[in-house]
Amino acid sequence: MVCAVDTPTVELRGVEKSFGDHRALDGVDLRIATPGVVGLLGPNGAGKTTLIRIMAGLTRPDAGTVRVAGRDLARSPARAGEVIGLAPQDLGLYPQLTARQNLLCFAGMSGLGHRDARARADELLDLFDLTPQARRRAESLSGGQKRRLHTAMALVHRPRVLFLDEPTVGADVTSRSRILDVVRQLCADGATVVYTTHYLHEVEELAGRVVVLTGGRVAVDAPVADVLRRWARPDITVEFAGEPPRVEGWTGRGHTLTPAGPVDNPTAALARLLSDESIQAAGLVAVDIRPSTLETAYLRIVSAAQPREAPDVLAA
Repeated sequence: MVCAVDTPTVELRGVEKSFGDHRALDGVDLRIATPGVVGLLGPNGAGKTTLIRIMAGLTRPDAGTVRVAGRDLARSPARAGEVIGLAPQDLGLYPQLTARQNLLCFAGMSGLGHRDARARADELLDLFDLTPQARRRAESLSGGQKRRLHTAMALVHRPRVLFLDEPTVGADVTSRSRILDVVRQLCADGATVVYTTHYLHEVEELAGRVVVLTGGRVAVDAPVADVLRRWARPDITVEFAGEPPRVEGWTGRGHTLTPAGPVDNPTAALARLLSDESIQAAGLVAVDIRPSTLETAYLRIVSAAQPREAPDVLAA
């Protein structure tokens, strides 16, 4: 999915952005040197959308340098459109135009000639499984079909860098699967995809790189596998019919016990717990073990950085 390149596709140094008294980005450094998927994660208000708008040339930073595909966007944001594709969270379709006309319209705005525009539109309709809906007005498409068309429009001019902001929000299972397949194909063809989502299993499935923003700063920047290895831990919940007993190393809440700290070996931890005489007499009902996932890793990362979070969120 990745290959070497001479210069970084994306390079940010000391990027800052404030809205009034709220600092949305507080010195962001980010370097993406190879094609592939970069999952941009973070809680609401962490600065994700602001950072994407800056990297897409839509918003100027207050300070810092921004270079995307060799373009200096801090100085000349207008040059971004040549190499960047953006599919924001809010759908940007012409409802009265057909799916094919939407693609042709955007192709024309991107500078494609009539013949190339028609060929590219047909190619994207096929890629996103929208050929049967090519002549239907956008307003009549299903939510998932609209989401796929919206993403396809960002690919008309074959961008080297693609920013997808919550690309599967409101999409059905079929549309979500198709969008993920397209992302994999784009990366295999040498593109860089910056992918923002709250569906963390998608980033884990794409198996790329994870960048976590908290409080306007980069808290973690590493491959998914490394993030899982360092931060992820299995979750264990032991449920009782009544109030649980007090056991050292475990925390009681309601009718349940959970580990008081990280557990590397859930099987051994449970064996020790169940051997305790107080557990055997307490009316054990169920044991739930959730495996290590990017979600458990993410929650630990955000929790560790919580003191830096701003109390009032004014910008996403």
